[in-house]
Amino acid sequence: MFKTMRSILLVGTAAAVMNTPVSAQTVLNVSTWLSPTHVQNTVVWPTWGKWVEEATEGRVTVNIEYSSNNPAQLFEVVEDSVADASFSFNGFVPGRFELQQIAELPGLGANAEAASLAYWRTYQKHLKAANEFDGLEVIGLFTHGPGVMHTRFPVSSLNDLKGKKIRIGGGVQAEIGKRLEVIPVAAPGNKVYELLQTGVVDGVFMPVVEQQGMRLVEIAPYVTVLPTGMYMGAFSMFISPDFMDSIDEKDAAAIRRVSGERLSLMAGAAWDKADIRAKKFSEENGGKVNLLSYGDQMSLDYLKVTDGIDQTWLNDVKDKKIDAQAALDFLRIEAQMYTAKQKETGAN
Repeated sequence: MFKTMRSILLVGTAAAVMNTPVSAQTVLNVSTWLSPTHVQNTVVWPTWGKWVEEATEGRVTVNIEYSSNNPAQLFEVVEDSVADASFSFNGFVPGRFELQQIAELPGLGANAEAASLAYWRTYQKHLKAANEFDGLEVIGLFTHGPGVMHTRFPVSSLNDLKGKKIRIGGGVQAEIGKRLEVIPVAAPGNKVYELLQTGVVDGVFMPVVEQQGMRLVEIAPYVTVLPTGMYMGAFSMFISPDFMDSIDEKDAAAIRRVSGERLSLMAGAAWDKADIRAKKFSEENGGKVNLLSYGDQMSLDYLKVTDGIDQTWLNDVKDKKIDAQAALDFLRIEAQMYTAKQKETGAN
């Protein structure tokens, strides 16, 4: 009798185990286009991946896939669900993200952390309704640090740039290049090293982090840093709505909780720290970093050259049916307030 009862219990237990739903682990594939050693791939995506895994109690894990795609195509790659998430520079797609250039305009006077916070809040309050990211769910927005000149030749005045072939990434950079009278060369960021190495271009406008991240110190060792920065580069991080719809609602909500402002701040801060490391790396490896002051003639000339860029942007987006001036004012106030906070706490 006891053997019979034991057999019944074992069979019943086995049936219960077989009929109990097992939570399947979902892999969220992130497509990235920068090198494996770049801060976006060593810090930003892995940190967010850890947040996602913790928030979903291990039900969703993040896998980073290195892509050879033109980064301009990554918006479509995610829209078409070829990858679940990615990031890119908004300026790579001319005409689509005109409002997002707001974060790139010269004169913000903030580092990437402050700019990224301000950018995210401005997007939520003023820009989101324009639906420029149709087909994607935005999970973060950030800027890199202030843009600098990386050149194969020393720059002692803005006149040294006239007629030089400069790789331009798009967005506000295109207008700046036009005003500086350079010969613009359009190319994706992952082709910059090759273009400089082969002499196709004489220089590039990018943040100082690329002296290390893209090893530009090897082929463009002259770095000219304006005290105001040349511009800021605006990036978006995005995820497929189909992916979010395919997972449990509580996991989708958990992913959103660790994204947005939190992710934007973290990304901006990570790029700031990478800038600091890259400047030191450049100087230790033969780079010639020229830090200009506000009173230097080149700094004063740059302010004159870029005067009115705000109005150019305002004119370009006047058909977007948003109050662009209010958005710009809001962005700058938010960035200045956060910068003041950083100075108070000694974090800047």
